[in-house]
Amino acid sequence: MHRKILNVGLIGLGEVAQVIHLPVLESLPDYFRITALCDISPRLLEHLGHRYGVENLYTDMSDLVKQEDLDVVFVLNSDEYHADCAIEAISRNKHVFIEKPMCLTNAETDAIIALRDRHQVVVMVGYMRRYAASFVEAVQEIGGLKNITYARVRDIIGPNHYFIQPTSRTVSFDDIPESAKADRKARAEQMGIAATGLKPESPIFGVYRFLTGLGSHDLSAMREALGMPQGVIGAKVSQQQGSIFLTAIFDYGHFSVVYETGMDQQGRFDAHIEVYSSHKSVKVQYDTPYIRHLPVKLFVSETEGETYKESVIRPTLTDPYTLELKALHQAITENGAVKTTPEDFREDLLLFEMIINKLK
Repeated sequence: MHRKILNVGLIGLGEVAQVIHLPVLESLPDYFRITALCDISPRLLEHLGHRYGVENLYTDMSDLVKQEDLDVVFVLNSDEYHADCAIEAISRNKHVFIEKPMCLTNAETDAIIALRDRHQVVVMVGYMRRYAASFVEAVQEIGGLKNITYARVRDIIGPNHYFIQPTSRTVSFDDIPESAKADRKARAEQMGIAATGLKPESPIFGVYRFLTGLGSHDLSAMREALGMPQGVIGAKVSQQQGSIFLTAIFDYGHFSVVYETGMDQQGRFDAHIEVYSSHKSVKVQYDTPYIRHLPVKLFVSETEGETYKESVIRPTLTDPYTLELKALHQAITENGAVKTTPEDFREDLLLFEMIINKLK
């Protein structure tokens, strides 16, 4: 089968690029070719250019998107700059893959959607958990449930370095200008104020960024499995040095969903979605994505008469990132459907707003 190989340019070469995207792209030579790299750190850029045999190296994303032979641009840098990079790439008629969160404000979302429609390109948001084969099967199982009675969404993790340091080699260099660090900090504050209406000194100001980071994975998957909730019944956040925990209860009419998430200093990863009905429950259990080939498992429990059955299903060992990028390739080359669209992401911004408003 003849398959079009897409030329890829990557903006942002930090941990997620080094541990995930560069190795996955390299493992799919019949789908993608890495042809350009961009990062604000010149030494990191040179190092990874040599490692992956890439000659087109840029410290300014505006120069990368001008490269004529690029088909798709991966936006993997700090999320304060996601919208700027996406808009520049789309304006040059490039398809775009953006790691979550796509952006931080509704205004940025609207701008990306409008420009995408004008240039007729594909924009995919990197919600890899929703491309896991176990999750896809779970959504089908949940759709067949009668009278959902309860659901739980949980994501409690430790720092990423617990998983990355023993299993992957990443590099970084201390050559980022202080002015760039200051600009990022200022942008983060400005966008947080625009999104929440809160002042940076507010005790819940940082909760929004926590939601856009870790929480966006969970709430996006919850929406695909169960749809949008009617509202937030209650929410509580607790923070101490080195940890943050958030609990929220979503109203789905005849049932509720308890969402519990947090980050502390323990080296473990506990993320799952579990949906209950009177005689059956469906659970998707995730492990850390930074060890790519740890399987995502589907658990189905069911009672029929006196018989209670438990099934553990692992549809494939192909990691969700690989499945996600194959879906991206299909969307670009075969006009395949994209389920993690900018419009889809906008629903997450609405959920973040619901939670923040309940915490105020």
